[in-house]
Amino acid sequence: MSKFSSQDLIYMQQAIQLAQQGVYSTKPNPNVGCILVRDGQVVGQGFHPCAGQPHAEVFALRQAAEQADGATAYVTLEPCAHYGRTPPCAEALVKAQVKKVIIACLDPNPLVAGKGVEILKVAGIEVESGLCEEEAAALNRGFLKAMATQMPYVRLKVAASLDGRTAMASGESKWITGSAARQDVQHWRAISGAVITGIQTVLADDCQLNVRELAGVDLTTVVQPKRIVLDRQGRLPLTAKILQQPASLMVMGPFRQDLADLGVVQLEVQPLDDLLKLLVRDYQIYDVLVEAGATLASAFICQDLVDEYIHYLAPTLLGTSACPMFQADLQSLHQQYRFHIQEMTQVGGDIRLNLIPVQE
Repeated sequence: MSKFSSQDLIYMQQAIQLAQQGVYSTKPNPNVGCILVRDGQVVGQGFHPCAGQPHAEVFALRQAAEQADGATAYVTLEPCAHYGRTPPCAEALVKAQVKKVIIACLDPNPLVAGKGVEILKVAGIEVESGLCEEEAAALNRGFLKAMATQMPYVRLKVAASLDGRTAMASGESKWITGSAARQDVQHWRAISGAVITGIQTVLADDCQLNVRELAGVDLTTVVQPKRIVLDRQGRLPLTAKILQQPASLMVMGPFRQDLADLGVVQLEVQPLDDLLKLLVRDYQIYDVLVEAGATLASAFICQDLVDEYIHYLAPTLLGTSACPMFQADLQSLHQQYRFHIQEMTQVGGDIRLNLIPVQE
């Protein structure tokens, strides 16, 4: 028998919906929502809008005012227990004298990691956790993974034909998928702290890899991702469109004074896993989207660095001379890379597959 009631479920789902309002704006902070309920009525609600602003619990407590006394708080992530830009939310809940706190997902951040729950329990507040845990965790895959492992959550995006081709032999690739699929990609960029690509993609497509359009969303509220170009031979031309916003550009390659003069962050050449660790440690980048050609995309897959594979499948055939989407010399079936289908969605005239690697 569940320890949670049907009403508990409804309130936590409302808190998750609130948290979703910050999905494009909170980076590097997690998405969090909070509902305060007293005597069967919602008396306060809030979500965390962006880094530096109060957390969800604070907004909910402000709205509830004295009605928070004796209320039940529904929070999508364990209340913080440390002083950062804002005071600890666990202490704010104690001060407001809430009666009970129901938490969807515990926080593996070493600064929290059970300390928020402990503060509440020591104060005599009843605490339960695990309600809608999977849905709440899905809001913060990158944050949760980075806090637990010091590695970001890596999504690899590929657009390919039915015969697994991503471009013609000449390099021509605009466009394999339709406009709806290309618009859909904007969402994955917008939830990412960084978009990684290779120099060959920049040279072939003169891409920008920023967020340029989100239906119904004010782009001024979106935290734009860093764009990271892997350029081991220093071939990035100063005329590239990606250099039009140099402050959000990072280049991994040999040091170049001309890029330094533009304010581009330059990274030493290093293995992919070390680069990912660096992004978490030094830049608080917890979600990474890889948009690259077959060589770099295949390197991420073969090194087991991909957490989620986003495959846009276009109903077209490009032929045997076109560029394959995956480059690896596999000799037998037991070497194959298999995936679970997490989601399958029609996007315009194309299909988007969200795939999770099968762990052997």
